[in-house]
Amino acid sequence: MTAEPTAAVRPRNRRQLIVDAAGRVFSKRGYHAASMEEIASGVGITAAALYRHFPNKYALFAECTNAMADGLVAALEEVPPAGALADVLAAVARVTVAHRESGGVYRWEARYLNREDRRVLRAKFGKVVERVAETVRREYQVPDEHLRAAAALGAIGSITMHHTSIAQRRAEDLLVASAVRVVATDPAAAVGSARLVELPAQPVPRTRRAEILAAAIPLFERDGFVNVTNGRIAEAVGLTQSALYRYFPGKVDILAAACLQAAALLAQAVEQNLRGVTGPYEAVVALAGTYVAYSFGHTALTSVADAELVGLPADLQRPLVIAQREHIAVWEQQLRLARPDLDPRQARVLVHAGFGVVVEAGRRLRWQDSLANRDTVTALLVAALGL
Repeated sequence: MTAEPTAAVRPRNRRQLIVDAAGRVFSKRGYHAASMEEIASGVGITAAALYRHFPNKYALFAECTNAMADGLVAALEEVPPAGALADVLAAVARVTVAHRESGGVYRWEARYLNREDRRVLRAKFGKVVERVAETVRREYQVPDEHLRAAAALGAIGSITMHHTSIAQRRAEDLLVASAVRVVATDPAAAVGSARLVELPAQPVPRTRRAEILAAAIPLFERDGFVNVTNGRIAEAVGLTQSALYRYFPGKVDILAAACLQAAALLAQAVEQNLRGVTGPYEAVVALAGTYVAYSFGHTALTSVADAELVGLPADLQRPLVIAQREHIAVWEQQLRLARPDLDPRQARVLVHAGFGVVVEAGRRLRWQDSLANRDTVTALLVAALGL
């Protein structure tokens, strides 16, 4: 006797499945390019069924941006108030690695939240930073605990910003160890490499095309690529909108050119500052000092390149991804020479952890460019790498 087919059972956690799928799509595509149809497809339902759970894309996006923050707050509440720093950071790493594919949404895309939702999200992450800072203060008795806490969280959060394949537990252990080293580092004992770094000057806009790029970058940084029109860019350089198309086919081509400019400047800076460097430790320190100086010296350019890359079409992304991989390869080679105990995946994860330190420490310092701040952040980056 043949059994009759059973009706499909609707999963009880469908709303959570939707949020998880949406987080992955928003991370991959960006808020504006993501579609409800693609998100629904990732859950195996129709877009119409998706709207039964969320009234619109913004409502779903807002819940996605809060998913990691809520998870972090809940995980830290389970750690006893007097819990050790390693336990606090392990709780953070566990949630962050678990949300790896969707966790990047909050870092760049959260700027598209409305003012009240941004305030709520900032408050949640503020609680996380404060909890880590309290533990740092108790265990290390240092005056700059918030900077170290933010930098340590940047090391852990970096796992959401790249795709290096590594087992979850292995990633957690590697990131916690990196974050602990960051916290244990005294920035006052900075390596001083900032004073040895020379950055290539940003090109002076001598052509109309260069003027357009120079005008577009700060607009993209302040308002986001989607919110900046061709008309505003044209107005900033004294052109009509139709005249703009003589130099760039479209706004996305301006963005791609800006990102390529960022990659070229960084590659030039690395080449310049590695000349004459002999040992791998010295090379890694030089790379660290260069990356920090570049990040502080070209904040608008790097911010746009990092935040808007996902919005580029695949053909325009490709040369930028190649440039990024080449940059990481230089770091990986020198770091593994300095630390032979690391395999390639571990080295790449730690390099990205160092980049995460720079982003969060730089934000904490409001990107105020000074030799002291560059030295401080360089010391924290080097610590993240385990040197």
